Amino acid sequence: MLIKRILPLLAALVPAFAQAQGISGDLVLYTSQPNTDAQQTIDAFKAKYPEVNVTFVRDGTPKILAKLSAEFEAGQPRADVLLIADSVTMEGLKKDDRLLAHEKADISAYAAGTHDPQKFWFATKLITTGIAYNAKAAFKPTSWLDLTRPEVKGQLVMPSPLTSGAALIHAAALTGNLEGGWRYYEDLKDNDAVAGGGNGDVLKQVAGGQKLYGVIVDYMPIREKAKGAPIEFVFPKEGVSAVSEPVAILKTTKNPEAARAFVDFLISKEGQELALKQGYIAAHPAVPLPAGYPPREQIKVMSFDAAKALADETANKAAFADIFGQ
Repeated sequence: MLIKRILPLLAALVPAFAQAQGISGDLVLYTSQPNTDAQQTIDAFKAKYPEVNVTFVRDGTPKILAKLSAEFEAGQPRADVLLIADSVTMEGLKKDDRLLAHEKADISAYAAGTHDPQKFWFATKLITTGIAYNAKAAFKPTSWLDLTRPEVKGQLVMPSPLTSGAALIHAAALTGNLEGGWRYYEDLKDNDAVAGGGNGDVLKQVAGGQKLYGVIVDYMPIREKAKGAPIEFVFPKEGVSAVSEPVAILKTTKNPEAARAFVDFLISKEGQELALKQGYIAAHPAVPLPAGYPPREQIKVMSFDAAKALADETANKAAFADIFGQ
């Protein structure tokens, strides 16, 4: 009888848990997530922390950085938390002493190298880059080296690292992991590969049959195939590069407790399951992959050093421009 009386009381206390912790107030998120994903992320967080009022500004990562830079210059940064495309950008902000470390963040479930070892930024997803091909293509690639074969000559399109952050990370990962380094891109150029535009343009050309092969982020062709498009996606045997859509707290945050709670939620298993629902590969190793993807153990992610990629950014862009004449 006593238990029946206590249980309703405990249930009534649950919604007040966040408030009891003192986690409340305003929180401003700057993000490059699509609007729908950003709103879903905020709604899920607020379900857990209803006393936090979250607003967000959404734009592409370069425009978010330009906005932040202007605010830093004026001495009036508005954002508390950043959730943007890639770890190299976060490394730049870390180098400029713009980020606040979250030293108590629990990352014990993750493999080493997933997050910043000093806990200034944390991966929330693994958006990998692999190979797409049109279903009518006679040759089915399984390796990055296959894109240099005669069967692919003049039929490959890919984003340019000069305009796409994911493509720049991809170039750094490939040249750092494939034997021969930048010689691989020279071989692609010799095979009449076309570089330019973004992932959306690659998808349009390969699905439409203007080109038979493309280098592209995973979710675009996988989702289009599910809708009936004549396109296939391959995770090459050597491995794939990945952007991790990291989250970080700005050093100038006006609400560090809520900012830490936001980060904790995103890297928790519950928060990572939201990434799955949105159709992405969650960074958390215990979360399964969306429909249309192979099992997690069949996807090899290439090693990648974000700090080194930041240091090499100018040189890598120059090397690509020299090869492709851009």
